[in-house]
Amino acid sequence: MAANDYQFVTDWRVEGDIQEVYDIIADDRQLARWWPSVYLDVRELEPGNETGIGKAIDLHTKGWLPYTLRWQARTVESAAPHHLAIEAQGDFVGRGVWTLEQDGPWVNLTFDWQIRADKPILRHLSFLLKPIFAANHRWAMGQGDQSLRLELARRRAKSEAERAAIPDPPVPSTAPVLWLLLSAVALLCLVLWRKTIASKAE
Repeated sequence: MAANDYQFVTDWRVEGDIQEVYDIIADDRQLARWWPSVYLDVRELEPGNETGIGKAIDLHTKGWLPYTLRWQARTVESAAPHHLAIEAQGDFVGRGVWTLEQDGPWVNLTFDWQIRADKPILRHLSFLLKPIFAANHRWAMGQGDQSLRLELARRRAKSEAERAAIPDPPVPSTAPVLWLLLSAVALLCLVLWRKTIASKAE
């Protein structure tokens, strides 16, 4: 596996109806509204057919690291409300698959994300900073889990007052650049230290 190849499997468990949860996940036009900490802007490029297959969107996204990503996603498989698969091009190249199942009053979601990171900073520094880039993805999915729960709560609110009491979804991160640089330096020192220990052992 190349240094800039990544595979992430994320599991969520939320209380709700599988069709409602699927509809939220599949409606990319609303991603920037309910998951704004990650999805800065989403534009539809092609509508796709009646099941959504062939739909193409342009995405501008970010995590807590101080860079953004531009990529396109095309829906290649759709079996509502249990399965949705996309193919990615741009700063990400690969495939993402959502799998949903109803478990009593709960919905279990799994997102399997297998991609190659082609944004230059990711492509050239993954050999060194892969753990930090991976943590960035986990942060983004954690924000999604929290934001989905808030969106479901908003939809279930029985009055405007009840809806107004629900917190807004998390906003985009403004993580201090100095902290990030210190983390990178610390990781570099760890890598060099391990190489030194390994060479002495030989």
